Order: sequence, then C-alpha cells, then structure tokens
Amino acid sequence: MTAGYGAATIRCAQSLLFVPGNRPERFAKALAAQPDVVILDLEDAVAADDKPTAREHVAQWFAAGNPGMVRINAADTAWHAEDLELVGEHRVPVMLAKTESPTHIHRITDVAPGVLVVPLIETAAAVLAVAELCRVPGVVRMAFGSIDFANQIGVDPDDREALLLHRSMLVLGSAAAGLPAPIDGVTTSLTDTAAVADDFDYARKLGMGAKLCIHPAQIAAVRDAAVPSDVEVKWAREVMRSFDLSNGSAAAVNGQMIDIPVVERARRILRAASAD
Repeated sequence: MTAGYGAATIRCAQSLLFVPGNRPERFAKALAAQPDVVILDLEDAVAADDKPTAREHVAQWFAAGNPGMVRINAADTAWHAEDLELVGEHRVPVMLAKTESPTHIHRITDVAPGVLVVPLIETAAAVLAVAELCRVPGVVRMAFGSIDFANQIGVDPDDREALLLHRSMLVLGSAAAGLPAPIDGVTTSLTDTAAVADDFDYARKLGMGAKLCIHPAQIAAVRDAAVPSDVEVKWAREVMRSFDLSNGSAAAVNGQMIDIPVVERARRILRAASAD
C-alpha cells in the first residue's frame, strides 16, 4: 500500500513544496506551511557528499509516519539504486528526476508495486516521449522541470514563448491519457509572490493545474492565483442559470452560445470558487 499521499491528493494538488532532504529541521516547517504536497528532495537541492545523510533523514521522516513525496535522483546517476531502496522500504510517492523512458518508471514500480510516480520532464528526450510516459502504469501526474529543460535547449526559463510548445505537449499528453492537468515548474524568485502568481496564472491558461514551489511564501500566491476571478464566477453563474432555464438545450448568454462543453467549463469554475 502506498504511504505518504494518496492518488486523490496528488491529482488535485495545486501547490507542491520542495524541501532539501539534508535539512531535516525544515521538514515539519514545510508541512506547517500547508502546501498540498511536501516533496523531500534528494536531487538538485542536495550536494553529492550530502546525499547519503539526506537519504537517512528522509527515511526517518517516513518511518515516523509523516506524509510526503520524495524526489529521487535520475536513473543514470550513482545515487539512484539507493534511492530506490528507500522507496521500496517506505512505499512513498516518487517524483523521478529527468524521466526519459518508461523503463525508468518501471524500475520504481518493480521495486515498489503500487507506488505512485510523478515523472519530472526536464529534457528534450522526455518531451518527445511525453505521450508514452503519460500512459505508463503507476504514473499519477506529470511535472515540468522548466529550469533544467530550458538550460538544455539554450533558452531563458522565463521566456514563456520559448517554452510554450513544451508546456502544451505536457498538457496534451496528460489529457489524452486521462491524467490531471500537469504541474508547472518553479519560479526562481523566492519571495516575489506577484511573479509566482503571474507565472501560475499563465500556466493555468495553458491548461496546467499546479505549480512546484521552492519557498513557503510561494504557496499562498499559488493558491490565490488558482481562485477564479469575480468576472469568471459571474459568467459561470449566468451560464448555469441560462442552461437550467433552457432545460438542458443549447442557450445563449450575452451573445455566446451555451452548450455542454461551455457548461462543463462553468461547472469547473464554480467548483474551484467553492473550494477556496
């Protein structure tokens, strides 16, 4: 049985907060900041010499029954095998760095059947394989490692136009495979909450549904950006009222045709507003 977080929590999460695995004094603080998911990081946030100690801290956290997801090192690294041992022992959800192949995911699910996997798409090879990766058993959601990806293809990670296609490929692959809207990458400005909110608002317009965070201050910004505007809520209520009055037939609101797909969008907006 999978520990840490269930599939429903990961599928619905909007804010996912990284905490370095070698900073155990921050684990409880990260949880107290109330992100939807805490990710204990064994990869980028931890220097090579600190990885064994970080792994021990993370294992102790999970052994005590605490929730979390763990980001493990990529399949081609020297630390991957020992990371898999930790996953096999504690059966916690996994974010796999630099996922490029279904084989990388199978290595996890072979060691820990039933464990939930979030592939982190950080390379050109991964983007080209994203449709296939979305359909691998065990995958519960996709995430975009925008910083590493932008570095590989030689663009500014803040250049939205440069990464538009690649974000959209994650959205399309996820939707086609029946996965929830994918998780967007980090905003590197730690405490510029306006930048975080603007980045997430942009990602949502593309069809992404969550954001990776690297500082507790970013969580509230993500949550606020996910709340539909008053204008959206008013529109959605008008749609639902007109549709109800039409007894389920096509209707019109302010000159716009209202049919089933439009009604479903209105329902999503109202659900998001009521969840605030």
